[in-house]
Amino acid sequence: MFTPSRLVIARKRRGLTLIGLAGLTGLSTRSISRYENGHAEPSGDTLTLLARALDVAPWFLCGGDVDEIPVDAVSFRALSKMTARQRDRALSAGRVALLINDWIEARFHLPAADIPALTGHDPESAAQVVRARWGLGERPVGNVLHVLEARGARVYSLTEENNQLDAYSLYWHGQPFIFLNTGKSGERGRFDGAHELGHLVLHGDHLVPNRPEAEAEANRFAAAFLMPRASVLAAGLHDATPDKILRAKRVWKVSALALAHRLYELNLLTEWGYRAACVQLAQWGYRRAEPEGIERESSQLLAKVFRSAREHGESMAKVAAAVGISADELRAHVFGLTLTTVPGGLLDPGMRAPGRP
Repeated sequence: MFTPSRLVIARKRRGLTLIGLAGLTGLSTRSISRYENGHAEPSGDTLTLLARALDVAPWFLCGGDVDEIPVDAVSFRALSKMTARQRDRALSAGRVALLINDWIEARFHLPAADIPALTGHDPESAAQVVRARWGLGERPVGNVLHVLEARGARVYSLTEENNQLDAYSLYWHGQPFIFLNTGKSGERGRFDGAHELGHLVLHGDHLVPNRPEAEAEANRFAAAFLMPRASVLAAGLHDATPDKILRAKRVWKVSALALAHRLYELNLLTEWGYRAACVQLAQWGYRRAEPEGIERESSQLLAKVFRSAREHGESMAKVAAAVGISADELRAHVFGLTLTTVPGGLLDPGMRAPGRP
């Protein structure tokens, strides 16, 4: 049976208005509106026509009802600068990722969420609490994405159509989700992951994370989580020159400008020294990129999931078909994964073999 909410999600994730979809299908906007409002049901031929235009399988439009992700649940940066179409496209693409996650959760035992709720805490102290709870001590975080996944966050990648976003996060039915832009530098990706963790920790599932001060709080959390105070203070970086900053940033795998700001935040650089360092680093190209940067982090958990699925006869094409999307769209949500051998870990030993629902 046709499901109106799925047509809405499929259309919005493509960034299409009613007029845009009407132009692709030859249907009237009135007809499409009636389908989306549940006031009419498309014929079999019309359903196929809509599915083809939206690059989904016809059965995608006939699955269970899907709730849209509320805007107030999401930590969008610079929400005021986003158009409604950009916002709806990002949220609807995320909703498709949640459907992929449903497929995975039905077949695998994944790590339980262990992200503390520290609403009202100072970001610096909150980061220290999280690091202590997770046994990280003062050492640099080797792989932010793997740590997030091991602690129960479900991490997916933003599709190329949403590359104007850095990242966003939300709690969905109590489960933490993070969506990351894979087009950024490796250092920027790590900071984005820590930033979204900051939203989950500080703003939880009951505060609106788009408050103006929320972004600053998440940035402070990310800096403290990636570059813990004691570790930075012990590194001998008082009045560090730009050259020294470039050498030291490799320790914490952060951008040069992020480390410079952390040194200023910890009073290891004066305001003049910080500004001078930023000017020099910008002249060297470190404002827009990270020359000779680190490799971008990817998902260990999703790699293991799809390798195991393949071993049980479920190729990525079959998984995509089960969800009702193309294999290319599936890969776009899972860091463009190809199925190569990955090391053990993360998945529960009691993992169930995948199978058809």
